Amino acid sequence: MAPRISVLLPVRDAEATLPAALASLRAQSLEGFEVVAVDDGSVDGSLALLEAAARDDTRLRVAGTPARGLVSALNHAHSLARAPLLARFDADDIARPERLQIQAERLERDREVDILGSRVQLLSDPGLSNSGMRAYVAWQNELLDHAAISADLYVESPLVHPSVMLRAGLLSALGGYQDTGGPEDYDLWLRAHAHGAHFAKCPETLLDWRDRKGRLTRRDPRYAPKRFHEAKRAALCSGPLAAPRRVVIWGAGRIGKGWARSLAAAGHALDAFVEVDPRKLGQRIHGAPVVDVAGASRFPSALHLLAVGQSGARARIRVEAQALGISQERLIAVA
Repeated sequence: MAPRISVLLPVRDAEATLPAALASLRAQSLEGFEVVAVDDGSVDGSLALLEAAARDDTRLRVAGTPARGLVSALNHAHSLARAPLLARFDADDIARPERLQIQAERLERDREVDILGSRVQLLSDPGLSNSGMRAYVAWQNELLDHAAISADLYVESPLVHPSVMLRAGLLSALGGYQDTGGPEDYDLWLRAHAHGAHFAKCPETLLDWRDRKGRLTRRDPRYAPKRFHEAKRAALCSGPLAAPRRVVIWGAGRIGKGWARSLAAAGHALDAFVEVDPRKLGQRIHGAPVVDVAGASRFPSALHLLAVGQSGARARIRVEAQALGISQERLIAVA
């Protein structure tokens, strides 16, 4: 009998954390799943640990490959998976016992949802400075439905990758993971959104997500802010800005000016900046006038980018823009 869920587990030199991660999968309340573990050229004892665990648990299938990178390992695991639902998981994280059951039941019940994350709790190594990571987790934990996730899609990755369960057919339709030189998970969300996929997030905390000094998101240049920005700009230029369209940027600070330069380099003209700082009103920045909130109504056909970072500012701008007759479809938050 085919499993209900295939857990995609890429592994690289995870000997220290792998036993706890595997134990959390063995403790799942749901039956009828498999774990497809791909060891991506580990030089520690990871592969031996996986092979020993597989001898005791037939649900664990292990493949060893040369070191080809995370995208290759994920696609190899996908090629071996047999279930209609795919759950991502990493070798340094802990799945709560009810994780697979809650997510599988939601996807089997709600056919509209294609990609389903969950709230997560951050596990930090002692002495690690991670105020930025904690702020990120708090932000993404509040994005629970498709509308909220889509509205903030160009801010940051709105889903924690190893918390996600998705439909295998969708991943196949998207051509699997792609190596763009940037974040493979964020690239997948952007492509899925353009494809018309629907997102959601379980309100339960189903994953303990480990933050440690050596994790890829801290040391790999693929996850640098520049790479995220390039992914956002490419998705905007191939989506909302694919046809010739003017741009208005709300916020003439560091974020807004950066987007003005980036979009100008891609050939998109800027109509105006919208500001509340009276010292900036009436100026021209990068050749565009700085107008007040009421002045934004002069640009009804433009794409309005909300380039502000203050807590609550994006929500406040959405209310103000709607009052001016600017539709939600033309309001995109960026960072």
